[in-house]
Amino acid sequence: MAFLNEKVETMPREELEKLQSERLCNQVRRCYENVECFRLRMDELGLRPEDIHGVEDLHRLPFSYKKDLRDYYPYGLFATPLKDVVRVHASSGTTGKRIVVGYTRNDLKLWDECVARVMVAAGVTAEDFVQVSFGYGFFTGGLGAHGGAELIGATVIPISSGNTANQIQTMIDFGSTVLCCTPSYAMYLAEEIERMGVKDQLKLRVGIFGAEPWSEDMRRQIEDKLGLKAYDIYGLSEVLGPGVSGECTEQAGMHVWEDHFLIEIIDPDTGAVLPHGETGELVFTSITKEAFPVIRYRTRDICSIIPEPCKCGRTHLRMRKPNGRTDDMLIIRGVNVFPSQIEEVLLKVSGGEITPNYQIVVDRVNNTDTFDVNVEMSENFFSDNIKEVEKLERYITEQLRSMLGIGAKVHLVNPKSIARSEGKAKRVIDKRKI
Repeated sequence: MAFLNEKVETMPREELEKLQSERLCNQVRRCYENVECFRLRMDELGLRPEDIHGVEDLHRLPFSYKKDLRDYYPYGLFATPLKDVVRVHASSGTTGKRIVVGYTRNDLKLWDECVARVMVAAGVTAEDFVQVSFGYGFFTGGLGAHGGAELIGATVIPISSGNTANQIQTMIDFGSTVLCCTPSYAMYLAEEIERMGVKDQLKLRVGIFGAEPWSEDMRRQIEDKLGLKAYDIYGLSEVLGPGVSGECTEQAGMHVWEDHFLIEIIDPDTGAVLPHGETGELVFTSITKEAFPVIRYRTRDICSIIPEPCKCGRTHLRMRKPNGRTDDMLIIRGVNVFPSQIEEVLLKVSGGEITPNYQIVVDRVNNTDTFDVNVEMSENFFSDNIKEVEKLERYITEQLRSMLGIGAKVHLVNPKSIARSEGKAKRVIDKRKI
């Protein structure tokens, strides 16, 4: 079993928790002194930095939210002078304001190390050729994966996203052995590789995929179509970027690098901390980040913590793959529906008749929610046989009702009629919000 930093990654829990406590106290003090939003919330609770003695007091601290990044746009949540910030990243916001995060030189070193730990845990070595097909620029995926791969000593192919034909030719010509991108784009690449008949020319062996939810069935399809082993990497810009956690070769949950991030699971309604193993909302505290630290940041991701030690020898807590979000959860006729549930059904249904490309359309007609799922037929199945199409539509409808407890109107649509994505796939159109 390979490690990037074995001493830290296998640190005894007692020693790790002592380190966490020291770093948490220092971070709380820094944030109180330098971040107005945090100081005001501490004052509202009657808390001072000296009241926090260690990780046992974490639950006493106030939460932070994505809304804070918009309210204090662009630099109001930074904890260091701007002269010490050497890079910013951002994502577009629904309100028109970007979500802006910053990094000092030490932050970038931390980021590279966290991504490198994930890659090494997944079996990436200095001998690999890593094709980074995450987008570069403001999005954290491209430069995050790039820095981690370079730290390992691997050869980086910084192709970014887009231009799928060039992506595939590059894989062949450059001998790419590791692919980093979103899982939906990996499926799109696999689809094109299959159409071109060039799978036997690939040398891919490892895939590092993240930035959007994906199911175990989707993992198996990607592995089969691309001939690699697919690993999950987790992160979000507000906390760091990709690399907050990731899978090792045991693939039994994602290791959270607890020397840098504290993880909690809370009840999304009450905010109460839940015991390890229970499912709730994921909350992170960054205890070493300098420019843009967050305290008890509510991610809106739904998952749980695995406390038992991993067979790989790493002692840090693991998180299960998020199975939805509290803020992209659809409530349809009073029923909670996650897109990931629909994807799970479709991938299990598929026997070659449909592709993994789908889109959910929700609307409200005469004060009643409508729920349509457009599913793309494969080129092999596509035909003028209306009865066969209707039969498959009914079958998928039954499977969705069984999974969701609510009826959906399933429409099988022509091959390649659903727009492909080179980044995060747009799976939901909720017209009730328009």
